Amino acid sequence: MRRKVGPIILSLWLVGFVKTFCGWPRWEGGQYEGDEHTRLEALRLAHDLGADYIDVELKVASDLVGEVKNKHQAGGKVIVSSYLNGATPSKEDLGHLVARMQATGADIIKVVSNADDITELERIFHLLSRSEVPAVAYSLGERGLISQLLCPKFGGALVYGAMEGNSIPGLPTLDNLRETYKVENINSDTKVFGLVSKPVSHSKGPILHNPAFRHANYNGIYVPMFVDDLKEFFEVYTSPEFAGYSVGFPYKEAVVQFCDEVHPLAKSIGAVNTIIRKPSDGKLVGYNTDCEGSIAAIEDALKEQKSINGASLNSPLAGKQFVVAGAGGAGRAIAVGAKSRGARVIIFDIDLARAESLAQVVSGEAQPFESLAHFQPENGAILANATPIGMHPSTDRIPVAEATLGSYQLVFDAVYTPRKTRLLKDADAAGAITVSGVEMFLRQAIGQFNLFTGREAPKDFMREIVLSKF
Repeated sequence: MRRKVGPIILSLWLVGFVKTFCGWPRWEGGQYEGDEHTRLEALRLAHDLGADYIDVELKVASDLVGEVKNKHQAGGKVIVSSYLNGATPSKEDLGHLVARMQATGADIIKVVSNADDITELERIFHLLSRSEVPAVAYSLGERGLISQLLCPKFGGALVYGAMEGNSIPGLPTLDNLRETYKVENINSDTKVFGLVSKPVSHSKGPILHNPAFRHANYNGIYVPMFVDDLKEFFEVYTSPEFAGYSVGFPYKEAVVQFCDEVHPLAKSIGAVNTIIRKPSDGKLVGYNTDCEGSIAAIEDALKEQKSINGASLNSPLAGKQFVVAGAGGAGRAIAVGAKSRGARVIIFDIDLARAESLAQVVSGEAQPFESLAHFQPENGAILANATPIGMHPSTDRIPVAEATLGSYQLVFDAVYTPRKTRLLKDADAAGAITVSGVEMFLRQAIGQFNLFTGREAPKDFMREIVLSKF
């Protein structure tokens, strides 16, 4: 049966209010050190006054549950909770815990952990899908976020949300649950997609992909996945329910080895930013949508600014000096794309060997990153920043000497938080054409949507979202 999660989110905040007022005892990991009798009396009073839910700890649940149920047969529901310290227990141990909680006569059981790794959450999902009574199970912290967002998919009874202005790591806000994720629409058939990255909190993917899924009437959800170990992650999440991934920093190169198949373009780049799980056999196929997304954005900007005269079959990048800062996953995609358009590529990276390796792929030149501060480009050159320099919160840095920006015809910055980086502001002031990383983000996301869903992306709709919310 499909649960109406939306109204329950607010009711559950009220439970949290009562819980805070009554006190979450220190012996259960809380801060309350007051009189236990007074605390339990407050919970009894809340139930007597008609609270939809009261939340009691397993340690004190047996007597209290029976008492309030005998007193009010048709009263509010009793949630029996257990807060776990340390790593999430094994499936077997969780099963034993759930059996003890069910034996109290609870209407709903709740298990809360503090995951050290996202792979622990698979045990949480297993618990939810097999509980014989309505259950809530989730993990706190940034690594535990998907346990909240995917709770309805695996049969969870309730979803917790934080009030705006009271952020809690790993707990989505009520507005995000209702607007970005619309958890009331999630069911057992919902396909899961997510950004595999570290860190992941900066990602704007959810506010683009989720509305796009809904606009196309596609039953999918896109969530941020804080991943510490790629090998363990792909070994644990093998279910076809986890249908595809975006891949972010710092994993675009490393993730190639975990793909069963790699698209020829991604193979030539040596980096993957999109993975699809084949429904037929579960194999992971790696793609790269960064390459075309970035190069097409740069070419279109040159054409729109009338930087080329008349119609031409050649790319406006043909023959141009193309300076790439950074030889990681994004830098590799940009460099290979520039080479394919006939540009002369120069790569700067803090790891000179990595820059030299990429230079061999694109028949270009490699330089140590520190020399970029003194590098004098040719007039009319192109600059592409593919490093995190300038990303929020360190927004006051640029990768090149400001005095050289006037020599570039166009400056592209793969960073999209903030939308207008200092590099782009300084380049604009120097008279260069500027292209934001938001444009690359949009175009690569359109490519990902096509791969995720097998449908044509709603391009105009997705562009509207980017323009209004980024």
